[in-house]
Amino acid sequence: MSKELLFQTETNYRATFPNYEDYAIVIRKIIDRLHETKQQSWQLIAADELISHTESVIDELMKKGKLRYKSLGHVYAVRPTGKVEQSDTDNGFTLRVSETIENQLLYFPDYNIAYTNILTYAGTGTTWNEDYFFSSSPENVMAFIQDLNRLQRETMKNTITYLVDTDDGVQKKTYEPSEIISREDVYLEDSMKDDIFRAIDEFFNDGGSFYKEYGLPYKRGILLYGSPGNGKTTLVRSITGSTSAPVIYWQITEHTGSYSVQEVFGIVARMAPAILVIEDIDSMPEHTRSTFLNTLDGARIQAGLFIIGTTNYPEKIDPALINRAGRFDSTYEIPSPSSQVRRSYMKKLDIKNLFDELHLDEMTKRTKGLSVSQLNELYMSVALGYHYDGLIEFDRRIRELQKQHKRAEKGTWETDGTIGF
Repeated sequence: MSKELLFQTETNYRATFPNYEDYAIVIRKIIDRLHETKQQSWQLIAADELISHTESVIDELMKKGKLRYKSLGHVYAVRPTGKVEQSDTDNGFTLRVSETIENQLLYFPDYNIAYTNILTYAGTGTTWNEDYFFSSSPENVMAFIQDLNRLQRETMKNTITYLVDTDDGVQKKTYEPSEIISREDVYLEDSMKDDIFRAIDEFFNDGGSFYKEYGLPYKRGILLYGSPGNGKTTLVRSITGSTSAPVIYWQITEHTGSYSVQEVFGIVARMAPAILVIEDIDSMPEHTRSTFLNTLDGARIQAGLFIIGTTNYPEKIDPALINRAGRFDSTYEIPSPSSQVRRSYMKKLDIKNLFDELHLDEMTKRTKGLSVSQLNELYMSVALGYHYDGLIEFDRRIRELQKQHKRAEKGTWETDGTIGF
C-alpha cells in the first residue's frame, strides 16, 4: 500500500511555504529530468550511513569503466561542470580531465536508479553539500550499494588503497602495486615466518573455513615490533602481495580522531574479508586511543578482518592493545638478523658474485647487530668501491655502521624483548 504524500513534488508552495519551495524546486527539476529518461514513480531514497563511502566508490568505478552510467546533465550552471585532477601514477606530476561527481545527475540503467551530489541552498542563506538517490524503490538502491561494495572489493584485490586522515576527513588514495615482494624475499627465522604466513593463509583460505571448523572467531590481529630497518615493512608487503584479499593501509596523522577511526573501520568492514595495515601504530594521538581501543574490541570488529599493526617503538604502545583478547592476538618481535640470516641476505644481494666464501664469513662475523637496511647500505658501499676501483673493501664501512648501531642502541632502544608492559 502506497503512503500518501502530504506535500506533493508537483505543487509549487512558494506563496505558503517559501523555505520548503527553496528545496523542492531543485528536487522537482531533477525528477522532471528523470521522467524524460524513464517514466516511473521516482522517489528520494535515504542511505545516509552509507553515502560518504558510496560517493568515492562511484567516482572510482566510473573512472575504471566498471560502472555503466549515463549523464543526465549538470544541476547548477554556477557549480563545476568539469574537473582537472592529478593522476594517480608514479610518473611525476601528471594531470587528467575527468568526470565530476558533484553537481552532475547520473543515471545507472542496470539498477534503474539515479544519484547526484549537489549544493543545497537554505532560506537562511547557508549552503551544504548533500547526496541524493532516486529510484522507484529502496530495494533498487540497496542492490546498487551491495554491488558497489562487491565491485570495489574485486578492484581492490589488484591495487593498494591508502586511507589518510586529513583536516577534511578520511581521504582515499589508490595505487597500482609497485615491486612485488615474495615470501622468499623475507629474511626471518623460519619458525616465525611459518607462524605468520600460516595464520594469513588459513584466514583467507576457502572463506575462513579453518575458523569455522574449529569454532574460532573469524577475526585476527597481529602486532609486529622491532627496531627500524629490520624488515617489518618488507614482511607486510610480502603478506599483502601474496593474498587475494583487498589490502587497505591506514595512515595515522595528527588529524586522526574518533570520527576517522569509525569511518576507517566502516570502510574496511564493507570490504571484508580484508587486511587492514596500521603502520606506526604508536603514533595514534592520545585523545583518540580510547575510541580506537573500544573499536578493536572483539564484539565491534567485523568478521573477516585481519589487522596488522607495526611499531618501531614498542615502549610507547598502550598495554591495553595487547593485554585484552580480541585486540591484537599475537605479537612478533622482528629482531636484528641472526648470523645465518645475515649471511644468506648478503649472498642474495650479491648478484654479481663479488664475494667469495671468506668474504661472506668475515662480513657475517663482523655485522652482528646491524639491521637489514644497514646490510643493504653495506652492499651498496662495497659495490660502488668495486665499480670504481675494482676492489672489495668493507672494513671501513662496517665500522661506520657499527658506530651508528651503537649510538641508536644507547639512545632509545630496549633490548630485553619486552613490549611496553
